[in-house]
Amino acid sequence: MNQIAPFNIADDIDPRAWARYRQADGPEPLASNATVDLLLAHRSVRAFTSAPVPDEVLTTLIAAAQSAPSSSNLQVWSVVAVREPDRKARLAQLAGGQRQIVEAPLLLVWLIDFDRLTQLARLRGVECKALDYLETFVLGAVDTSLAAQNALVALESLGYGGCYIGGIRNHPAEVAAELDLPPKVFPLFGLTVGRPDPERPASVKPRLPQPAVLFQETYGWTSVQRAAAETYGPALRSFQREQGLAERDWIDQACARTHGPDSMAGRHVLREVLQDLGFELR
Repeated sequence: MNQIAPFNIADDIDPRAWARYRQADGPEPLASNATVDLLLAHRSVRAFTSAPVPDEVLTTLIAAAQSAPSSSNLQVWSVVAVREPDRKARLAQLAGGQRQIVEAPLLLVWLIDFDRLTQLARLRGVECKALDYLETFVLGAVDTSLAAQNALVALESLGYGGCYIGGIRNHPAEVAAELDLPPKVFPLFGLTVGRPDPERPASVKPRLPQPAVLFQETYGWTSVQRAAAETYGPALRSFQREQGLAERDWIDQACARTHGPDSMAGRHVLREVLQDLGFELR
């Protein structure tokens, strides 16, 4: 069974593997190049300096996002860049009172956007009924997420930090009104962007050991996967201690977060909200 190594790791343990897993027998060897090292060093940045994000950085992030794969090249996503302080403050309240949205110089709200294709189909005098199906909505969510992740990797490579804001879905109808979104456009999540505050550094959060998530040829939940999930608790608690967070076992935390509608921060009514926003989801 995996054991938690002391914080001062041995010389023969890859520090990248230790930071990501905090397991004495974590996965090794790990290949190394600038891209892999950047990905392995990812951390969610929630504390920013007041330095603005230049326009050339924003256009670079969008170009990186548009370089992500797009199913059938439909490109059914868009982004709203929010810099205005009052609007960020209102969005922060809708997303659960998250201070990082107010503090970040730039908030990107990533949208599943079916309005563009709808408008273009009207110009051609044709129908686009496939947009009403659940499969197409899933396609939009996948493509939007791929694009946003490309942008996140790009911004980290440029010395910026960011954090995804799933709380945008707490009140999606109100967010849509704040951003003046038309029907068939859904705010999937936000992404804060800014220079990380060196006085309030973020750390790499450990993840589940690979045996809990990696299967060979076929899926099968066994004692190996269970043990790997159980050993993750101490690794995560060591991170929580370092960050001054309340220590909580991951399994308990995950079970509480998925217990029922009362644990979903209002998102249990998402299907109804989506239909009100023009998504049929057939």
